[in-house]
Amino acid sequence: MSADFIDTNVLLYAYGAPDEGRRSQASSLVLRLASEKRAVISIQVMQEFYVNALVKVPMKPDEALLRLEAMSRWFVYSPLPGDVVDAVNLARRYQLSFWDAMIVLAASRMKCETLWTEDLNSGQVIEGVTIRDPFA
Repeated sequence: MSADFIDTNVLLYAYGAPDEGRRSQASSLVLRLASEKRAVISIQVMQEFYVNALVKVPMKPDEALLRLEAMSRWFVYSPLPGDVVDAVNLARRYQLSFWDAMIVLAASRMKCETLWTEDLNSGQVIEGVTIRDPFA
């Protein structure tokens, strides 16, 4: 099975971006990956989604909770204590923020081929994971 990691920003666009074009692109991607059972996220993404959906979208807490419940049925990576150390090393090696390194590490640990995000350099390969910007 090939798997694709979905970063928080893509989910936020999919579930409520004011930009109709981006919402449509993100929504199509998320729906396709979820229906093909290829969608992967991490605990970090779930946490970031909830907090930011309430403020940035804005979404009502009950709706955000329903989205989280649906996402929890996808493949979800739960980081281990050693992952924090590994993410620090990854951040230093590739000049990433710590949080972006945690995302890349989770995608790598889940053996994802692609990480969908607008936060990193599209086309770059880090730890065997190809970064793709769904809006590029």
